[in-house]
Amino acid sequence: MKKDRLNVYFDPALSAELDTLAARRKVSKSQIVEAALASYLSPDAADQREAAITRRLDRLTRAVERLERDVTIGNDAIALFIRFWLTTTPPLPDTMRDAAQAKGRERYEGFVETLGRRLAKGNTFAKEVSQDFTPKE
Repeated sequence: MKKDRLNVYFDPALSAELDTLAARRKVSKSQIVEAALASYLSPDAADQREAAITRRLDRLTRAVERLERDVTIGNDAIALFIRFWLTTTPPLPDTMRDAAQAKGRERYEGFVETLGRRLAKGNTFAKEVSQDFTPKE
């Protein structure tokens, strides 16, 4: 079958990649370019791209939904803890208030330092919980 001859220009880096691919697959550069152009011009190419984008969007949607669920659970857990703590902790007498505030600041600073270390190491409570509830074989 007779084929038309075309002269085209490529970026040197792309040309080097084409040379490497042709050598690795043991086919001519013309065959590779012809197959790539046929794929690009194929009416199915747009459908394939759309399907790939749809799959990616579906994956991202599921990830965002999981994240939203996790944030909602975390917010509810904190709110319940705060409500419980506020309803069960009796108020302090005025004579103990300064000492309690100083101790509270000290504990809070320790909490922030511990949280920073855990996050820097990649340790999260969610990972610990998921490991605790992973079925053992």
